Amino acid sequence: MLPTMRPTLILASTSPRRQELITTLGLPVMVRPSHADENTPADWLPERIVEELANRKARVVWETVRGTMRTPAVVVGSDTIVALDGQIMGKPKDPEDAVDMLSRLAGRTHEVFTGVCCIGLLDGQTVTSHRVTKVRIRELTPDQIRRYVKTGEPMDKAGAYGVQGIGALLVDSLEGCYFNVVGLPLSLLAVQLERFGVSLP
Repeated sequence: MLPTMRPTLILASTSPRRQELITTLGLPVMVRPSHADENTPADWLPERIVEELANRKARVVWETVRGTMRTPAVVVGSDTIVALDGQIMGKPKDPEDAVDMLSRLAGRTHEVFTGVCCIGLLDGQTVTSHRVTKVRIRELTPDQIRRYVKTGEPMDKAGAYGVQGIGALLVDSLEGCYFNVVGLPLSLLAVQLERFGVSLP
């Protein structure tokens, strides 16, 4: 893929947050939901999980669209998880699960892992990597946690909080890439796209 080309980025996600972030790169964007299997072995480390799931999501979409387009494009898959003391926290099953997660995170530092996989549509070239960001949640009372959970914001987010929304009020400090916590580390994606000859501003 030549640097002068402006490939279409095919985002293998329906996440509004990832859609908003990827448009900041200034390239055409298509959104294709990925229904990849997200089950992984219990003994996998967080970095392996996010890279594998990002790869699965991108590959499912790549296999779906590769025969339908002949223009330069890159499929982008991404997956984010929260880990506290090495224990994985996905999306809460229900409000009580969200309360439990936030109670464990309160007053402590955890890690957010996001994997990103890019696949060239025409040749199948694949690049996969991940980023890690440390986030400290401030001390919270049970009432504060329940009030936040009642907003509904935590229910579709790993670790039961959204740093880009009301959940920003819970964050005491952050070390690393902010966009990694939102769900798509833009600087990492830019580095990966350079491997495909994509020149960004």
